[in-house]
Amino acid sequence: MIDHISLGVADLARAGRFYDAVLGTLGFRRLHAGAGTLGYGDADAAFWLSEVARPVPPDAASGLHVCFSAPDRAAVDAFHTTALAAGGVDNGAPGLRPPYGPGYYAAFAIDPDGYRIEAYCDIG
Repeated sequence: MIDHISLGVADLARAGRFYDAVLGTLGFRRLHAGAGTLGYGDADAAFWLSEVARPVPPDAASGLHVCFSAPDRAAVDAFHTTALAAGGVDNGAPGLRPPYGPGYYAAFAIDPDGYRIEAYCDIG
């Protein structure tokens, strides 16, 4: 249903360093760089970052977050560890989330711009 998502960031170089590391744990890579934008994906860029003058202010109560698919538990674990090491903030350690489903395994972090991100795989 969704072709891509784009987030505005305050510092594209900082965001690029963060997402290069974090998304690499899930098998995604930077596919585009130029003109104030970065694009990430596997075959096609589906997650875009753009340096903008007025990024959307973070609001933990808004429910807004981006969830990335992970191939397995080890990738979810690596996503979380790498996010914290790369300057992110913990927003939920890796583990099962029974309210979302019996095999819903996920981890949550907040990126340097305050966006909430998640990595998820189904282990059921």
